[in-house]
Amino acid sequence: MDAVGERIAQILAQNDVVLFMKGTRDFPQCGFSSRAVAILDHLDVPFRDVDVLQDPEIRQGIKTFSDWPTIPQLYVKGEFIGGSDIMMEMFEAGELQALLAETGISSAE
Repeated sequence: MDAVGERIAQILAQNDVVLFMKGTRDFPQCGFSSRAVAILDHLDVPFRDVDVLQDPEIRQGIKTFSDWPTIPQLYVKGEFIGGSDIMMEMFEAGELQALLAETGISSAE
């Protein structure tokens, strides 16, 4: 694993829920990131936001790390879940809430 991959792995190891996004939770810089934050906020899930716009190495590295071409990217307990479309589908089906409950993150709704 290269240095960027190690940095990403360390972030994931230190945080139960991580959202790699454009911007920050308080100031998302794209609609997809904004939607991802809104879902997590609605579920009252504590999460670490990583602004890929502030770190070009992370911005490219996370795409390689997950083998997923777009941002945002959600990780729960180190496992890649998906982007905002997948988050929305899982949320609407109740699957995201179930996953968070199963992993002890939240009893979200």
